[in-house]
Amino acid sequence: MLTRRTFLGTASAALFTPHLHAAETAKKKIAVVTTTWHFRSHAWHMAERFLHGYPIDGKWHRPPIEVVSVYVDQIGDDDLSRGRAKEFGFKIYPTIAEAVRCGGDKLAVDGVLLIGEHGKYPKTEIGQNKYPRYEFFKQITDVFEKDGQSRSIFCDKHLSWKWEWAKEMVDISRKMKFPFLAGSSLPVTWRMPSIEFPTGSEPEELMCVAFGGLDVYDFHALETIQCMAERRKGGETGVKAVQALRGDAVWKLLASGGCDPKLFETCLTRSQTLAQPPTFSHRYPTPEQMREMVKEPIAYRIEYTDGLKATMFLMNGLVQDFTFAARMKGEKEHLSTLFHLPPNPNVVYSAALMSKAEEMFTTGKAPYPIERTLLTTGMVAAGLKSLAEGKRLETPHLAVKYDAPTESQFLRK
Repeated sequence: MLTRRTFLGTASAALFTPHLHAAETAKKKIAVVTTTWHFRSHAWHMAERFLHGYPIDGKWHRPPIEVVSVYVDQIGDDDLSRGRAKEFGFKIYPTIAEAVRCGGDKLAVDGVLLIGEHGKYPKTEIGQNKYPRYEFFKQITDVFEKDGQSRSIFCDKHLSWKWEWAKEMVDISRKMKFPFLAGSSLPVTWRMPSIEFPTGSEPEELMCVAFGGLDVYDFHALETIQCMAERRKGGETGVKAVQALRGDAVWKLLASGGCDPKLFETCLTRSQTLAQPPTFSHRYPTPEQMREMVKEPIAYRIEYTDGLKATMFLMNGLVQDFTFAARMKGEKEHLSTLFHLPPNPNVVYSAALMSKAEEMFTTGKAPYPIERTLLTTGMVAAGLKSLAEGKRLETPHLAVKYDAPTESQFLRK
């Protein structure tokens, strides 16, 4: 691992289209503030979209944005930021304040891309990664306050491992009146089939079957649910309780009808990665086979304040994708879709997410509410706490209210 001193001594709506300014003569300037920058890190996924562009709608789009400054918290032997700085001409600074001021004495960028994912950081006693998103955010906004001006901030994934800090981040953005966007790529990636909840829909129960680790992919799966749930009649009013289950309790939930088993079957029907017994092709696994495939299933049961119920499953060994299903009031057939994630390294879903950051940086308006990410941040924290304590948790603090954007935000072509 290189030291910072050594490093610095050697060393930057219905249809999806990015927002463009045809008459724009000067590029917007952004700073990248990240935990680490290596192959397949989130800085690699996201910041580099603003260095060399990304494919969209059959064209290679080059954003009217320039990365002019970078802060990297942890610099390993696999670091890519030094090479990217040489190739693309940005400068790497030793502090966040210097990065957003570009080495001067005043705020000198039009926006900040905050990426607090990956790197070697401690965990809480319930398994949360203590990524310093809040700490980075505070250092950025301290500059805003001292310099008497503010700019747009995009924060990758959930806001913080700590609910109080996440809420404070949103409160600060409101007080200082700057555009604030965050979250996951799942709400904006392709859907197969390409469906959306009409605004004012009346779902009765929702489900996402997914895979991956806790405090990482559970957030993605909950955002998959939330970007659909928020469009229901009455808008979003929050979550009143969360219960997490592990192991045999998950199988009992499915067998007992504690959640709609037809929704689970519908989700698996949409999966393109459904595991198979030896020598079989596209056979629906039996309950016994599922138990053999999935060594430690996880489920989060979400109870919304208006009565809607949702279940998020992490089924490692059974699937390797994200599928969604909903039982709708008065409808016999379930609504369902696959949230499609193309494989590494050409992950266009991160380009879809960065197009939303680009839209905010260029227009000064967030394309969807920060409250979505605030709510899913709280659901992840509550789910992990419920799992650790082995009980259902009342969540009155998650009475987060907001209205979804009218226009769809996901890739369609």
